[in-house]
Amino acid sequence: MEEKTNNTTKDVGVNSIPQGGQSAEAQAVVDEIMKKYDRESNVRPWKGVYDKVIKVLLALFSLFMIYMNLFAVWDERIRRPLFVGIVIVFIFILYPSGKNHLKPQKQNHIPFYDLILAVAGSFSFFYFVINNREIINHATRINQTEIILGVIGIIVLAECCRRVTGIPIVVVAALFVVYAFSTGASLRKIVYNLFYTTTGVIGTPIGVCSTYIVLFIIFGAFLEATGISEFFIQCANALAGSATGGPAKVSVISSALCGMVSGSSVGNTVTTGSVTIPMMKETGFPGEFAGAVEAASSTGGQIMPPIMGAAAFLMAEMIGVPYSNIVVRAILPAILYFTGIFLMVHLRAKRLGLKGIPKEELPKWKVLLPRIYLLIPIIALIYLICAGYTMSRAAIIATILCVVVSMFDKDHRMSPKDMFNALVTGAKNTLSIAAACGIAGIIAGVVTMTGLGQVFITAIVGVSHGNLLIALFLTMICCIILGMGVPTTATYIIMATTCAPILTTGMGLNALSANMFVFYFGIVADITPPVALAAYAGSAIAKADPMKTAINATRLAIGAFLVPYIFSLNPSMLLIDTDALGVVMIVITSFLGMFAISAALEGYTVKPINMVVRILLAVAGLMMLYPGTLTDVIGIGTIAVIMGIDVLQTRKQKAAV
Repeated sequence: MEEKTNNTTKDVGVNSIPQGGQSAEAQAVVDEIMKKYDRESNVRPWKGVYDKVIKVLLALFSLFMIYMNLFAVWDERIRRPLFVGIVIVFIFILYPSGKNHLKPQKQNHIPFYDLILAVAGSFSFFYFVINNREIINHATRINQTEIILGVIGIIVLAECCRRVTGIPIVVVAALFVVYAFSTGASLRKIVYNLFYTTTGVIGTPIGVCSTYIVLFIIFGAFLEATGISEFFIQCANALAGSATGGPAKVSVISSALCGMVSGSSVGNTVTTGSVTIPMMKETGFPGEFAGAVEAASSTGGQIMPPIMGAAAFLMAEMIGVPYSNIVVRAILPAILYFTGIFLMVHLRAKRLGLKGIPKEELPKWKVLLPRIYLLIPIIALIYLICAGYTMSRAAIIATILCVVVSMFDKDHRMSPKDMFNALVTGAKNTLSIAAACGIAGIIAGVVTMTGLGQVFITAIVGVSHGNLLIALFLTMICCIILGMGVPTTATYIIMATTCAPILTTGMGLNALSANMFVFYFGIVADITPPVALAAYAGSAIAKADPMKTAINATRLAIGAFLVPYIFSLNPSMLLIDTDALGVVMIVITSFLGMFAISAALEGYTVKPINMVVRILLAVAGLMMLYPGTLTDVIGIGTIAVIMGIDVLQTRKQKAAV
């Protein structure tokens, strides 16, 4: 999920939660990078009693959300605005208007205008909660006071979103609202639709955020407190550390595992990268490549089942399929994505002649296997969801199991203070997702109110002349542009509202493929220049050039650019309308195609290859990825011939020596 569960929960303050096992100096570096590339880390410097009070309030907020989802039977038009109103209060308490207010001299200080905005914005939503029945009864005939409160609520929420996620999404939402006015809609109609109905601010995104997402964020905070990230990194070291280019392979594996828990591209890059990037550089990988490996792998954590990103919960709700269904169908694409990175890392290490870490320096399986109980909460979560439990109840049970399994490890045994800190972390990490969901709801509301979706469908279908490949390419460009600097969750909502219908209604693509397509390309914006925040964070740790790191990350993540086309053109990759043989065939051809493209990009198979061979391999790889017997046969034949020649030449060279 996009939320930041990368923070540990030992001895925390509101402002930062130190990483267990890291020195104070190393943690200071991590915090500094997070503040630079992650807006959520830029919180007010609260200290002393103020800090304690705020932590208590945040913990109570987490407990309140658990109560609301497990026991309360309130109307959605009460639950959702109440949730947003509370979120607004906390955002103004924690997040200043700019970095000027982060200076030590601003400690324990909140400007009067922030207090006014917090009260005005939250009151607008609380007013709706209190007068819910009356407002619903008179429908579009809202009075002048309600119009003013609606406008205030929307503007204040936009400011909250700017503070925690940045200005791009706010600008996009503003443009959509301007479009709504250009259609001739009155202020009363726009405010009613965007503020007082479940198609706007308090629409599906906030509904999902206030139920499933917030509970999974809390689960992630408790899971992190068990020491599972450290366990994943150690397992990855034991598994691949001694292999060729071992530290880079450790980075791929550990980031995939840690990323599925945290789901934050930047957060995962910084926390796991602070361990893996120095190891890669010591082995001999260039700094820009080391930072890129971590960024590409961490970004992929959001597509890694079973937890995936927060957007996966929204997807389940928006297309009306069980979350377990999405998780199962996302397995093959995720494996293919990480296989692409793994292959390129391996080929680069071979080309550079790099070795792995000596086995005697690596963790031993006999020490790690007894700690496999740490996986119990994740396994239980998957089982409970598949068994038919609601996602809310499954998340709560899995959270309780986190506390239980922590008791078996004296180093990570959760005390009441640790549980309290996990609740604080969960609440804090909810804020940015909630603000982004609220603003994305405005965009979805405008599309619904104005029929803008049909305009997009007509435009894209017209430009593509009904060609699915062209329509997919145009949609990809839209996702990457809109996703730059915008949280993945918000990008997905925007694209699912505007572009996914183009692919489903206009081009006849099935709903799951279309939504997975926009989901993938919303994620890769984090490593796509010019706004590649995860790559820039990786470059800061590696002390490498940011743009070179971003370009390397884009190359490494080639799978994220190709896999969505594969499952859109051939749904067998998503286990749709296929049998076992069809799945086997798509797996074999896709993996061979990914190998060919990786070799072409790295210029290495079993030996260095020239540009002509690289081009041939790239073409063969793309043919393998494109569905069709003829293209598969040509692709396999080309790869077989090239590999055969390279192997024979290598053997001759070794024999000559």
